[in-house]
Amino acid sequence: MNKIIIFILLPFFGIAQQTFNFNHDGTPREYIFYSPNNIGVNSPLVFVAHGYTGSAQDIMNYSGMNALADQYGFAVCYPQGTFDSWGNRFWNVGYDFTTNSTIDDVDFIVSLASYLQSTYNLSSENSFFTGMSNGAELSYLLACEATNNFRAFAPVAGTIFPNGLNNNICNPTNGVPIFEIHGLNDNVTLFEGDENDQFWGPYLAIDSIISFWVNENQLTNLIIDTFPNFNNPNKKTISYKYSDENSENQVWLYTHQSGHNWGDDGDMIIEEEIWDFFQAHIVNSALTYESDKKRKKLIGVKDLLGRESAIKKKQPLFYFYDDGTVQKKLIIN
Repeated sequence: MNKIIIFILLPFFGIAQQTFNFNHDGTPREYIFYSPNNIGVNSPLVFVAHGYTGSAQDIMNYSGMNALADQYGFAVCYPQGTFDSWGNRFWNVGYDFTTNSTIDDVDFIVSLASYLQSTYNLSSENSFFTGMSNGAELSYLLACEATNNFRAFAPVAGTIFPNGLNNNICNPTNGVPIFEIHGLNDNVTLFEGDENDQFWGPYLAIDSIISFWVNENQLTNLIIDTFPNFNNPNKKTISYKYSDENSENQVWLYTHQSGHNWGDDGDMIIEEEIWDFFQAHIVNSALTYESDKKRKKLIGVKDLLGRESAIKKKQPLFYFYDDGTVQKKLIIN
């Protein structure tokens, strides 16, 4: 068992935000912890991981998660990676040039999560993980290896290493909710993948990765929608939401037309979408969230020409509900 020692490294001037050191396998590991003053017992915990060469401070500054924590009452942890041989901070997710690294970032995150949950009375059932780029790849690695430690994952502009799913590297013990946000013009982590990449290592297309998680969760319904973009009508974000009546888990994919970033492609605010996804998967909580609301009832189905229709597979249809909402849905199998 790892011996864990905690001590304060440097407090910030903010009331609820501090930088700490966490001793893991004999290595001091830094993280920033933020907790709203009015946070309740058994509140959710959200991890947000930085990208390659980044830092905990960097992603805290641009992710916007502290403001959402204040609004919705959850705690946030921004862990920090170690240095590679070139002096860049990284997460050990299986890059070709870090194959000799012995850093166990999965155990570090799992150990840190357990410590924070017990120390600050946070929910072990409602802990979530998101990250950007290399941090997104850490999200996927945790989804593959630590499915019992986090409720859901939201990787941003990431993929799975080494060699994606071709080598069966990912073998989760059970299906977990996944939300990937990815730019179609990402020139760092290509949306179409790169099975011949000689720097990071080979990786599959995002569509292949999403299909893997859809199958793991045994999801059969797909809703496709487009975000309005009033600031720039030439750009748009498309959402693909997979679900199933027999599963509490969902898999979401948002594609935008920008590049390798947090998702600044118009009117969509990505951290709000991430929290909406996490919020939809909260379990056994006394807190009132959208997921606790009364289930809406289906009252009718029509085809694309407005004609009444039976529910059919592999055909886009409009589903009308008793709360006045309408969904365009495609049942894929």
